[in-house]
Amino acid sequence: MDEDVKYWLALLRTPGVGCRTFLRLLESHTPAQLFAESSSALSALGLKSTIVNAIRNPDWTLIDYDLSWLSQDNNSVITLNDADYPSLLKEIADPPPLLFVRGNPELLSLPQIAIVGSRNPSTSGLEIAFNFAKTLSHCGFVVTSGLALGIDAASHRGALKANGYTIAVAGTGLDRVYPAKHKDLATEIVNTGAMISEFPPGTTAKANHFPRRNRIISGLCQGLLVVEAAKQSGSLITARMALEQNREVFAIPGSIHNPLARGCNALIREGAKLVETTQDILEELSQYNQQHEADQLPTVQSTLDLEQQTLLNLVMFSPTSIDTLVENANESVEVISSMLLILELQGYVEATAGGCYTRIK
Repeated sequence: MDEDVKYWLALLRTPGVGCRTFLRLLESHTPAQLFAESSSALSALGLKSTIVNAIRNPDWTLIDYDLSWLSQDNNSVITLNDADYPSLLKEIADPPPLLFVRGNPELLSLPQIAIVGSRNPSTSGLEIAFNFAKTLSHCGFVVTSGLALGIDAASHRGALKANGYTIAVAGTGLDRVYPAKHKDLATEIVNTGAMISEFPPGTTAKANHFPRRNRIISGLCQGLLVVEAAKQSGSLITARMALEQNREVFAIPGSIHNPLARGCNALIREGAKLVETTQDILEELSQYNQQHEADQLPTVQSTLDLEQQTLLNLVMFSPTSIDTLVENANESVEVISSMLLILELQGYVEATAGGCYTRIK
């Protein structure tokens, strides 16, 4: 482990140093340089005397706890200056200076879709979140959410069901799971995906941690989907953060009589894209990636996976209906439609009249 990491950890643990102060200090100093400065030099940086004293007298016991956690298998930390810090997250106004990771840190730089929504959703909402996550995973996206009850958990489970990747952004230290009932789900996520947090080990759940967590969820993703949300909810805060971060925002519409649809309907009125199928999301993000291809990984996989290749083999060089493909592939219309869009974007098939597709290479 890099020797400098302990100074990043020490600055993170310094009382009075929040994210914005940390980022401001990084403009002129590395954390190691800060801890070598005199009290007068630190004061000249505009730091309060309490912060200066804390930097001059760090609590190394806490840092040893962090280092002990990092020494365990599958645990790591990424600093803002690391080459593998996710580029999209670095673009937001206040990126977390450190990201603690349990699981595979490489997933953070892959194309992500965030799915969020109510903690008390309808049965229909749970099914929608699960199925959208499953299908988007089939399309090569990492599904990112917040491990909360309801829509978040259904989204993680949908990605896992597809044998895809999912990232859970926590509002606590990663040595604990909140809510506790999701301990088994968290273990599943870590085994194949990742859990991340800007909070050091030992940090408990506090109300003000979750809006901070939400900006990471939206900051990591290319697009954010809201499945169900009441008029006043954390999901709407996340969606508005996504809009501020220039991310694509999608929302599932619902009945005007359903309280859980009011938040989504309000987002649509404010400019979020109304979504009925995953194809609506894929079409929008294919444009996004064409605009950002110079500095982003493409959303669509450059090579076909086994399922996509199998479907391609079922498409004839004469018009082939979706119904025929659904029957022969033994998959849902949703899954088939999403894979056909990928094949079309990569130039393997083209849509023809009557809802059919023709293979062109």
